[in-house]
Amino acid sequence: MIPVCRLEDLPAGESVRLDTTPPVAVFNADGALYAVDDTCSHQDASLSEGWLEGCLVECPLHAATFDLRTGQPTCLPARRPVRTHRVSVVDGTIHVHLTEPAAVPVPVPASATSAIVPAGVSGAGSLSATAHSTLTGEGSAA
Repeated sequence: MIPVCRLEDLPAGESVRLDTTPPVAVFNADGALYAVDDTCSHQDASLSEGWLEGCLVECPLHAATFDLRTGQPTCLPARRPVRTHRVSVVDGTIHVHLTEPAAVPVPVPASATSAIVPAGVSGAGSLSATAHSTLTGEGSAA
């Protein structure tokens, strides 16, 4: 389990990139959290720098889109999915579980204590520059 950031530090419609191996992007939109491998499967581009539209993220390089709930590409040029990861919120801190597949998306709990929240995004908007801050992902995968 890798700590990402405090829940309040990842507002709806924004993302954060973890410098893990492989890099992971965590998204928040409309109160749902999603985590996927951060590299587009078509070409080497960071999905955390893409644009959100509902549960889709659009790659900033060639406009391939991926469903954050499943990791599946929804249009060309991407043909291969990106891996999804389970997300949990424990005591107000978002965590990514790199060795566990994503669960069915559920809303972020109001109390944000000890709740498991699957990786995912469901909101529209572009990502701000502050949302692209790079975190180190210290800790070990659970």
